[in-house]
Amino acid sequence: MNTPSSIPVTFSVTKVRADFPILTQSVNGKPLVYFDSGATAQKPKQVIDAIHAYYSSYNANIHRGVHHLSQVASAAYENARKKVQKHLNAADENEIIFTAGTTASVNLIAEAFLRSRLNPGDEVVITGMEHHSNILPWQQLCHEKNATLKVVSVNDDGSLDMNHFASLLNSKVKLVSCTHVSNTLGTINPVKEITSAAHAMGIPVFIDGAQAVPHMKADVQEIGCDFYAFSGHKVYGPTGIGVCYVKQSRYSEMSTWQTGGGTIKTVTFEKTEYVDGPLKYEAGTPNIEGAIGLGYALDYINAIGMEVIAAHEQELLVYTTQRLHEFENVEIIGNAEHKAGVISFNVKGVHPFDVGTILDQQGIAVRTGHHCTQPLMQRYNVPGTVRVSFGVYNTKDDSDRLIAALEKAIKMLS
Repeated sequence: MNTPSSIPVTFSVTKVRADFPILTQSVNGKPLVYFDSGATAQKPKQVIDAIHAYYSSYNANIHRGVHHLSQVASAAYENARKKVQKHLNAADENEIIFTAGTTASVNLIAEAFLRSRLNPGDEVVITGMEHHSNILPWQQLCHEKNATLKVVSVNDDGSLDMNHFASLLNSKVKLVSCTHVSNTLGTINPVKEITSAAHAMGIPVFIDGAQAVPHMKADVQEIGCDFYAFSGHKVYGPTGIGVCYVKQSRYSEMSTWQTGGGTIKTVTFEKTEYVDGPLKYEAGTPNIEGAIGLGYALDYINAIGMEVIAAHEQELLVYTTQRLHEFENVEIIGNAEHKAGVISFNVKGVHPFDVGTILDQQGIAVRTGHHCTQPLMQRYNVPGTVRVSFGVYNTKDDSDRLIAALEKAIKMLS
């Protein structure tokens, strides 16, 4: 597990928590402890206010109007694209496509990029720790094309078997798709190494960054990947908005997917000419307020500092892991050396749903179940886990309350 870096004395989690209105409430008569940021993060008032300002001050459709409100809205939307470009260190803002989320981004690349390249006998490589959203589009396309989906094994500690990965690379592989951070195990995968190995054989790489972008700096140029995706709602932004980074050189290999308003240069009944760049893949009226809100969410976390957030969450990860080890009958699933702010565990002999229900009664919000990683649950031979996922607003006091509530749950359920 990573050793926490030092947290600047200027960082105040108390001040951070004051930015999140939802954290002031009680659940079942207990102050809320929110440990489900891996499913969706809470929203700071800066994001909420930005969305309110859009609807109350400059609500208009974008890219199509010469009037003032449309011009203001268009500028705000494109400014959000620039913020995403800077956050991911993409080479150009035109490499940023706004989507409905990571799931939509995976489907976009499956349909617009891979479909035309995949032939019978070809292969797609994914890993054994993928979210269903990074399995199903590739699996379905392989079935349709009579291609084969190959899966990299997961070691007992939750790390990838990199020797197995290397053995799967060959001339038949048309894409490697891998999560940057496992939503269930918290494992941080060596995506730069994975990308380099794939590129050495001419294989393009898609990285699912949904669980990475909230916890660490994700630099697409350093990674070198061809595609990178994340969701706004996991990084303190709105739901229904996401990003698909596409390396500029790959656009020429992509076909149209969804067509409609905003994607065209000219239309006649005989022929349509489409625009180049991201607008070609943003058909119809987009989630304007979502993009603007996402931009403000990135402003918020960058004002704190991604290194500061990572150090804070690593400290919580180490502390909470140590506290969980105090229980002889608690087993942590996933103990890779490099982890982000996620802990999955089970109480021996107790179903995770039962644990989660009692924790909720004490105001502790955790996730229970298979976390949309059923194949990974089968690999560990468990029905599911209790998952604790940290956000910038969590504290050691939150962890202590979790431990006290878990102790009570174990006594009740044993």
